[in-house]
Amino acid sequence: MEAVALSGNPEPGMGARLLRALRHRNYRLYFIGQGVSLIGTWLTQVATSWLVYRLTGSTVLLGVVAFAGQIPLFVLSPFMGVSVDRWNRHRILIVTQTIAMLQSFALAYLALRKIITVHHIIALNAIQGVVNSLDMPARQAFLIEIVESRADLPNAIALNSSMVNGARLIGPSIAGVLIAAVGEGMCFLIDGFSYIAVVVALLAMKVRRTQREEVSAGALSEMWSGVKYAFGFAPIRSILLLAAGVSLTAVSYSILMPVFATQILHGGPRLLGFLMAMSGVGALAGALFPAARRTVVGLGRIIVIAGIVFGGALIVFAFSKLLWISMLAMVLMGFSMITFFASSNTVLQTVVDDRMRGRVMSYFGMAFMGMMPFGSLLSGWLAVRVGPEWTVAICGLSAALACGVFAMKLPTLRQLVRPIYVQKGIIIEEVAKAVNVASELEERA
Repeated sequence: MEAVALSGNPEPGMGARLLRALRHRNYRLYFIGQGVSLIGTWLTQVATSWLVYRLTGSTVLLGVVAFAGQIPLFVLSPFMGVSVDRWNRHRILIVTQTIAMLQSFALAYLALRKIITVHHIIALNAIQGVVNSLDMPARQAFLIEIVESRADLPNAIALNSSMVNGARLIGPSIAGVLIAAVGEGMCFLIDGFSYIAVVVALLAMKVRRTQREEVSAGALSEMWSGVKYAFGFAPIRSILLLAAGVSLTAVSYSILMPVFATQILHGGPRLLGFLMAMSGVGALAGALFPAARRTVVGLGRIIVIAGIVFGGALIVFAFSKLLWISMLAMVLMGFSMITFFASSNTVLQTVVDDRMRGRVMSYFGMAFMGMMPFGSLLSGWLAVRVGPEWTVAICGLSAALACGVFAMKLPTLRQLVRPIYVQKGIIIEEVAKAVNVASELEERA
């Protein structure tokens, strides 16, 4: 997955390179609307975990609630990917964002009326999970329709990650203050109103109708074709399996954050929001890092390094009893986690065939978000038996080992990806051959 990039034109400045996807009007609208909405989403995520822990004091139920919201992604994503490749992605997003808005208003109504229970939260989280199973692959595949230049697609993907994590920086900080001042219900209400921004942005877009291939096969047959395509090509298969492994283990640390904020670091909702904001600082930097890169070439090594650093930072955070060390670890965790997933996403979007894009991105959503419910249950169950500290440390070690296995496969994966990079003009064929020879000599040495 690494070689020398094709170049020849004068290099743009860092600022222009970092924001080049924003030249496209539709992408600008999408970026602004989603940016506002995602701040609200983070308000709800932090408020939900705090509300469940306040009502029950149970780490197991924290895991159950997360499981309910994430398991639909695992079960439904393969079917939803087929729908994304068949249907109008613009219309899909208008519908999914509207339903998500209604779900947030329902949470707000129950919380503000003080009649909300864990059963309500589980049910509404499950509904949101169903919506996300269609919304996530649609959003990923939609990028190619609103970024006219293929050369700007990797930058758009990276800017998406920066948008998510800019919201991750702002949202939890506001959530901690709002929870302490006016309660969780206001967080849900603000989230509901924030969806208006993205719906308006989607309606304001002028999207060219994309011709879809006429398909005579049924949905199950198309789904199976997508599975054979994704898992029959080693680079895509390896990235999907690695993302699933890291998501199953390391990413589930977030459900235990209320426990670390209260029992280990002796704080409250403000400290929870502050810790999540520290992770957001790192995550924003981690998202901007691939956005500033000139090429996707070299991301294979970055995936490995970021995953190992993520695992190591989790271990440091797990055993830290000092707030400043915990905060630094959270920054590093945010940076490395987002660098890992953004780089993985970018490589997938670069090598995937357009006709399979929706299905492959649904599998990536399945690997990233769909494995989280199992990780959430595992972390909640393990925390009861060995404590939250050892749970997070074990998860970090597991993620680092998975990345070590991927690193051993990387030379072979590079050989398979280079022809695609040559075909798409990302690298020059002669340079690719030279790098192949150099790699072989290096391996022999």
